[in-house]
Parts: sequence; structure tokens; C-alpha cells
Amino acid sequence: MPNVSPQPDQLQVLAFDIFGTVVDWHGSLKAEVEALYPGIDGDAFANAWRAGYRPAMARVMSGELGWTRIDDLHRMILDSLLPDFGLAHLDEAARVHLNRAWHRLNPWPDSVAGLTRLRRRYTLCTLSNGNIGLLADMAKRAGLPWDCILSAEVFRAYKPDPRTYLGVASTFDLRPDQVMLVAAHHDDLEAARGCGLYSAYIERPLEFGAAHVKDVSPVAGNHLHAASLEALADQLGC
Repeated sequence: MPNVSPQPDQLQVLAFDIFGTVVDWHGSLKAEVEALYPGIDGDAFANAWRAGYRPAMARVMSGELGWTRIDDLHRMILDSLLPDFGLAHLDEAARVHLNRAWHRLNPWPDSVAGLTRLRRRYTLCTLSNGNIGLLADMAKRAGLPWDCILSAEVFRAYKPDPRTYLGVASTFDLRPDQVMLVAAHHDDLEAARGCGLYSAYIERPLEFGAAHVKDVSPVAGNHLHAASLEALADQLGC
């Protein structure tokens, strides 16, 4: 269960993981793939695309690849994936359009309202492995009310590298304990706490789709645990 509660008067910045926490990547990709290519299993396609994410980032983090934006990693994964789904024939224009589906992800139903409430009291920023252009396009389309867009691209490091979490505090000239990471992923939150940030876990049981419900039980260590961003706003008195 959550342990030490953060002091709302101490917190100044809330930094948000994006994919799965604020936006529904699975549902969005599934719907778009199935609309574009009827007969394709959108559930399997979305999860296979996402499954390539960590191995691709690991190649950058190990030095095998130089610094590479998520847009470009997504495209590498996509190109390797298309033959498995009978889509190897797609031309360059179709591949570019499909790859930019990550820019068109829909927010969870509570996201915009919850962020709007939280923004009344705190400065809100992204802290995503997504690149800046992707995050800006997504925010514009979905109406996500960020005060600032920060990304792994800014720090030339992917989470869970400490440079990302500490980079948020440095950007705003704050102590790490004046920043809270909000995420739906325990490993991300654990890494943030290791850098001195507060952590808030958001339940997203359907992150991988209705056929793959995620365990969202409370885990020791997180300072706050909320069913939604609106519930987090309630806990923080917004």
C-alpha cells in the first residue's frame, strides 16, 4: 500500500509518463490499424508493435545505436513487423502514415479533466520517452494542457536513466522531492523514487487491451495510488 504521503505544499511540478498513463496507446492503435486494414488483428498488431519498444531502446542505451528518436525506433519496429501481418506490400507513404499513429493516440476518458484540475495547483510537464514533436502533436490533437513538454530527447537519455528524472528538477530549479512522477508503470516510479522524486501510480487495467487485463494492485513504495487522474486530483486537493 502507499506509504509516506507527499506534502502538497512542497510539491511544485507533476511530471507525467504518457504512453499508457495519459493516453490509450493500445486502443488507439488497434482501432486505427483495423480501420486502415480490415481483417488485421489490431489487438495483436498493437501489442506486437509495443513489444519491440524496450528492445529497441536497449540498443540505444547499450551504445549499439547512436541517439535515436522514438519516432525512428517505432518505424524500425514497424518495418520488421509488417511481414508478420501480411502488410509487407505497404509503400513508403502508407508506412509513414501508419507510424504517425503514435502522434494520434487518444487520451483516457479522465485524462483531460484530471490534468486540468491538477494544473490549477501544480506545473504539469511530460516526462516521456516519446520525442518532442510526437508529444506536441499528441497534445494539440487531444487537448492535453501541459505547461511544458520534456522528453528523453531533451536529456539524450531514455528512462529509467537518472538523467531524465533529475533533469525535470534541474529544468525547474527544484529539489527532486519537489517533483512527483505520475505513471502507470511500477518500474518507472521505482526509478524516480531512487532519484528522490515522489511517485503516484495510476491504475490503467486496460493498457494492453480488454483481453490482457493488467494487475493494478497497490505496490509498496508508491506515495500515492489512484484509480484515475481525477482521483489523483481529489487526493491532492485540486
